[in-house]
Amino acid sequence: MFRTIKLSTYITAQGRFVEQLTDGRISIRVGSKLFQGFPIS
Repeated sequence: MFRTIKLSTYITAQGRFVEQLTDGRISIRVGSKLFQGFPIS
């Protein structure tokens, strides 16, 4: 499943969902890289 996260005020990233973190952030995979941020609904 694809999810979108907020990395900073003006930067978002979209990728495959990896895991839910305990602080409310999620991890996504974009190519071979992992990004963590708060999900955008």
